[in-house]
Amino acid sequence: MRSSVLATVCMAALGLPLAATAPASAAPATYTHAQAAKEFRAHGVSWTSSGHCDNRNDSRCTSFTGIRRTTVSGVIALKRTSHCAVTVTAGTEKGHSRTGKYRHDNGYKVDLHVTNCLDTYIRKHFRSAGTRGDGAKLYKSGSGNVYAYEKPKKGALHWDVTYYNGSA
Repeated sequence: MRSSVLATVCMAALGLPLAATAPASAAPATYTHAQAAKEFRAHGVSWTSSGHCDNRNDSRCTSFTGIRRTTVSGVIALKRTSHCAVTVTAGTEKGHSRTGKYRHDNGYKVDLHVTNCLDTYIRKHFRSAGTRGDGAKLYKSGSGNVYAYEKPKKGALHWDVTYYNGSA
């Protein structure tokens, strides 16, 4: 019998309070679409989809399937600290670059709708971090997340945000 099991049996026999004997299971690192949508809704973050859908396999949709919890909490933190309207325009759906670990389909990135409020907040509170290879101007938060002001050849101007942790 392992010593931790023996200790638990002895404590129970003596009527002593039992300490936690098994580690609490860690929460999954990612959300389903419904779970992420519920979190966003609860914190006033909206989203839009050009196809009015959430199918991860359809590039016209905005899907949160497989989005990392830290990405969701980062978007919520940005909304809370900026006091701006925040609208997610892209999540984990296909149609984004598939290079590197920190990408849309791995749940690390979202695209955010450009507003004057959000632009002003990001440019004022985050440090300029140069220019990405595609010409997008980069801004880096104090916690290390990267905000790219992206002007795609097709599609709308947006903030392409990589969340490495759950802070704004």
